[in-house]
Amino acid sequence: MKKGDFVIYYSGKETFGKPEKCQEFTAIGQVKDNDVYRFQMTPDFCPSRRNIEFYKNHDVSILPLIEHLDFIKNKKSWGYPFRFGFFEIKEHDFNIISSKMLSKEYA
Repeated sequence: MKKGDFVIYYSGKETFGKPEKCQEFTAIGQVKDNDVYRFQMTPDFCPSRRNIEFYKNHDVSILPLIEHLDFIKNKKSWGYPFRFGFFEIKEHDFNIISSKMLSKEYA
């Protein structure tokens, strides 16, 4: 990622490690700078972080979007791409998701 890139967060679960499904895009933002820094979350977990400017948005279910998203190749096993964490999507898919998340119709 570099300054100006956008990020969209997908949440598969309501709470990490618990079974309740969320299956929604829950946050959208833009990388503010090119700084990468470490953040100590627990004594044995220190991931890298980026500064992101998050936008006010509406959570959007992935379910009605699956058929329209090109990064989901197998529509029956649509969750597969998310198993690898962070990945790049094409502008077409970004526009579909972001237009729903930032839409006034969901206000």
